[in-house]
Amino acid sequence: MTTVIVGSRASLLAKAQVREWLRPMCKQFPHVTFKQRVVLEGGDQDRKTATIAEVATKTESGSAFSGKQERALLTGEVDVVVHSFKDLPTEPTPGLVLLPVPGPRQDVRDVLCGHSLATLPIGARVGTGAQRRIAQLRSLRPDVDCVPIRGNVPPRLGRLKGSGSVDAVVLAAAGLGRLGIGAETSEHLDIATLPPSPGQGALAIQVRAEDDRVRTLLAGIGDLEVDAAVRAERSMLEALHGGCSVPVGAHATVGAGTVRLSGTVTSLDGKEQLRASASGPLGDPEELGRAVAAELIERGAGGILAAIRG
Repeated sequence: MTTVIVGSRASLLAKAQVREWLRPMCKQFPHVTFKQRVVLEGGDQDRKTATIAEVATKTESGSAFSGKQERALLTGEVDVVVHSFKDLPTEPTPGLVLLPVPGPRQDVRDVLCGHSLATLPIGARVGTGAQRRIAQLRSLRPDVDCVPIRGNVPPRLGRLKGSGSVDAVVLAAAGLGRLGIGAETSEHLDIATLPPSPGQGALAIQVRAEDDRVRTLLAGIGDLEVDAAVRAERSMLEALHGGCSVPVGAHATVGAGTVRLSGTVTSLDGKEQLRASASGPLGDPEELGRAVAAELIERGAGGILAAIRG
């Protein structure tokens, strides 16, 4: 009997993502014993720092939600790590590789809980610590007061009630769906207006490059179209020299052997938003991502991102 140790973050959502990935794995590989192991990340330990970007600068790896899991993978404490793809830095970690993205991809949209955009009162307090969400909300509703909140999904929903409550919170539809609490949603935000983070709703399956046992076992696992869409989005983000904490939105769709990618870069005050889109062959999604990034840079995205980093 082969045993494979699967690592993840400690949150309820991270554990739900592991269960989602393991359901088909256990059916396909009945001779394999999959064991889950929790790895506590810096972003899970530090609940006081307001934004994810600030947490990332404090961590040894520069990643708030993946660095310690990657270290556990490199040292052999775990054999596979199941990440939320949008948590991963775009720069590959030496010694580790990503398997093709599994399908189906969950709902990529952001949602508002507590109010819809139309019913948010003037000057409403909206909870989110993500720069992309803050920037995009300000582009539509400059009157909104974005309140930095972090933590797991249930505590963030809890901020809708009690002392210091907010009027609404912005969350990922995929997270609510995986936790079985989608009924908390007040509005699914339009992808064309508020595009999600690159890779949102998708799982990233990471293994050691030299682990022939696991790589051979899991060879062929993945969804070609989901993988191409995510690779296009992430390639765009990488070409913009962005990360999971910058106001970059992306959404790729696949049909008839073609990938179509739309991308946005928004200034933090929401006053400037740049858009670009293009199509390319299914077999080379990275080139498509670079092409859309180049168009965004030509339109001034580099200056917006440089100002944010500065």
